[in-house]
Amino acid sequence: MTGVTARRRGRPPRTEAADTRDRILNAAREEFSERGYEKTSVRGIAKAAGVDPALVHHYFGTKERIFEAAIEVAFAPALNAPEALADGPVDAVGERLARFVLGIWENPSTRAPLLAIVRSAVTNETAAAVFRRLIASQLLRRIAAQLELPDAELRAELAAAQLVGAALLRYVIKVEPLASADVEQVIARLAPVVQGHLTGP
Repeated sequence: MTGVTARRRGRPPRTEAADTRDRILNAAREEFSERGYEKTSVRGIAKAAGVDPALVHHYFGTKERIFEAAIEVAFAPALNAPEALADGPVDAVGERLARFVLGIWENPSTRAPLLAIVRSAVTNETAAAVFRRLIASQLLRRIAAQLELPDAELRAELAAAQLVGAALLRYVIKVEPLASADVEQVIARLAPVVQGHLTGP
């Protein structure tokens, strides 16, 4: 028989490849989240994804590159922060950024991969270097470009340090009373400090 019925059934190879790559990425995020960077292996990621370790190397290369690809996808919501800065009056930019960042941490679906990133970055220098590179190139420089001030990069880094530090204490280390405080109260406290870093004298 010829024609449509003679064609091989199933998804095209390109779709299968994309599905396999996504499955590996999902498995990598879970492995890094549960085990941290040092205890996660390419073999472990492959096993969790149900593929041969050679396929992991084929799509991503080294463990460092797998980690970078996994956190880039997980970190994607935070990369919209520069747009959050631009949308509104400059004298309320600190409140907008604090609300945006804490909103990502408050959402369970975006919090889990962020926890994996932070836990790996604070325990392993390779993971920390990947995290720094991502933060610097894709987030802080874009924020700094919108400030149009001579020391814009330093200002953006200080604002980020304020928010990352608060998130670390609230969601990772869970220091009380910060961990249990109402998020609106936390935003109200953080916003003026972040504002000062970004636009103050």
